[in-house]
Amino acid sequence: MSLKQPMKYTDYFPQVMEMMSTHGILLAVWSQPGKLANAMTIGWGLIGSVWSRPCWQVMVRPSRYTFELLQSQSIFTVNVLPKSHTHALAVCGSKSGRDLDKLAECGLTVTPGEVSGAPVIDQSILHYECHIVHSNDFVPEAMIPDIRKGAYPSGDYHRVFWGEILDCRVDPDAISQLS
Repeated sequence: MSLKQPMKYTDYFPQVMEMMSTHGILLAVWSQPGKLANAMTIGWGLIGSVWSRPCWQVMVRPSRYTFELLQSQSIFTVNVLPKSHTHALAVCGSKSGRDLDKLAECGLTVTPGEVSGAPVIDQSILHYECHIVHSNDFVPEAMIPDIRKGAYPSGDYHRVFWGEILDCRVDPDAISQLS
């Protein structure tokens, strides 16, 4: 795999959104800063410009170990893996990092990001390093009933973490794996 090169946060937007909605992508955060990382598969999220800053909005339920980790630190990454990593996406979306080193289980490795030091999954095609600039809880009363009933039958509403994108990089030799 070649070294990743800087990209604009808007590059590959359609492909990233398609991968997220059909296969999932990985949100990664340190569980032991600089030593051990945790990853969670996400299928919902937004990328765009807020407060004149490029941002990822990632949604994490309070019941998740990743939520606890995000509460205690200010950096995370969003990582897009090749479609061939279906096992890793399944494990990271169904197991808890409280009980298992999911990345080791899946044969994935991490390196601190070049700008923020957040954990970057080495096997990713592209990644975004983010710094949390805001978080807020969903307001159930403001949500239309069919979404509230369908997505939150147990009342475990997401918190939105707004991450300013500090750096984003792509492996030009692997980008064909996005389509």
